[in-house]
Amino acid sequence: MIQRDLHAEFILTLALVAASIERWAIEFRHLQRTEVLEAEEFFAKGQKGSSAMPHKRNPITSERLTGLARVIRGHAVAALENVALWHERDISHSSVERVIFPDSCTLLDYMLDLLARLTEQLIVYPENMARNLELSRGLWHSQTVMLALIKKGLTREQAYELVQRNAMQTWQAKHAGTPEADFKHQLLRIPRWHGT
Repeated sequence: MIQRDLHAEFILTLALVAASIERWAIEFRHLQRTEVLEAEEFFAKGQKGSSAMPHKRNPITSERLTGLARVIRGHAVAALENVALWHERDISHSSVERVIFPDSCTLLDYMLDLLARLTEQLIVYPENMARNLELSRGLWHSQTVMLALIKKGLTREQAYELVQRNAMQTWQAKHAGTPEADFKHQLLRIPRWHGT
């Protein structure tokens, strides 16, 4: 009898690929949210959107990919349950494998095809990406600044404290409504420290 851990490894590999596809799908779903809208799925003329909100374009392909990844993960659990057999002679695995092998392979093939079509037809909004980056007032540069300070001779702790303190001041100024407050201007106000 073939050891069922080999079968489990195969189904687990399929589940890992499906999980990677799901990671993409979740990111696309987030990018399509109204308040983000950096990318969205293609929406054909006459296609129905949300049943409750007619204006809404649901990311149906991404949602389908997310759900199908769960199905394949469930099959991976069933494959693991098949590893331990009584005296390696019972056939309790047989009924399970007749379902999980064809279903997992067929589902993953379908998911890969869906993902390919989704990415080929993805609508991207670079202007919204730039707008969303600007919302942070340049704070996304914090790691770059911290690493540059370390290269200039500060310890990691000194650089982290300096960058974090000024990042927090930038956030406070932003939430206070100070229009000119951004991370770069906040940093430029710091007196030169240890030759940096």
